[in-house]
Amino acid sequence: MNGASNGKSRKGLRKPGGDPIRTGRNLPLAIGSGIALGALVLLSIYPLAAAFVLITSAAVLIGLRELKRALAEKGVSLAVAPLLVGGIAMQPAAYFGGPGWLAGTTAVTTIAALSWRLRGGAEGYVRDAAGSLFVLLYLPFLLATWQLLISTPGDGPERLIAFIIVTISSDIGGYFAGITTGRHKMAPNISPNKTWEGFAGSVLACMLAGALTVSLMLDGPVWAGVVLGIAVVFAATVGDLIESLIKRDLGIKDMGRFMPGHGGLMDRLDSLLLGGAVSWVVLSLLV
Repeated sequence: MNGASNGKSRKGLRKPGGDPIRTGRNLPLAIGSGIALGALVLLSIYPLAAAFVLITSAAVLIGLRELKRALAEKGVSLAVAPLLVGGIAMQPAAYFGGPGWLAGTTAVTTIAALSWRLRGGAEGYVRDAAGSLFVLLYLPFLLATWQLLISTPGDGPERLIAFIIVTISSDIGGYFAGITTGRHKMAPNISPNKTWEGFAGSVLACMLAGALTVSLMLDGPVWAGVVLGIAVVFAATVGDLIESLIKRDLGIKDMGRFMPGHGGLMDRLDSLLLGGAVSWVVLSLLV
């Protein structure tokens, strides 16, 4: 209205009250990441679901590389060889052997990682051992729960797709609710842009997505889908906060450069890692 002098103030989206919209998550990127993952899932599981093992194995390789570099900023030296070999082995172990084989492979990898560090002496042993065990559980173990989902007899691929759809819905619902109504900060010291209003939008979107996917894709009860949505939204939100806190502690902005200009693979997997494990538990018990 006031010409060029106000041109700068008009740039960008604004809330109804006039405040500029700021969000921590890039919606097009979040959606694009989910679509890309969904495309990889579809291409790898139809007609051979076992091919998805290659996808999570590649994610272990890329994610381990990112975590190794990031943790090195704090002087943490990972047991890379045992984590790489064991982490990749955990993927087919979960798919072909189920929870029992996954637990066994995880235990063997734990012993190998702790033993590997012995040659470095006592100085920093607890620090390095703790770092290795954190990476083991945070990356390959949680990724392997995706294999537990997809290997479920009868409707495994549909369970994996349902989990991805519900998790993406958390991003979309939270984004739109946050940018339009977000006022009350959820965790300003960890993720300043997260709001309780955005969280409420995520809850509603996940409940709706869960109800639809479970009833239409898995022939399960609607109430089980609602439970799935609630469980996933909490897992996705906590996963996002955990990743943010890790980066703040390490003093880095992004975990890597897997996606130029947008960070690493671990930056994109934050909500999906915990969401997969929670989805497997909920669907195993209720559907």
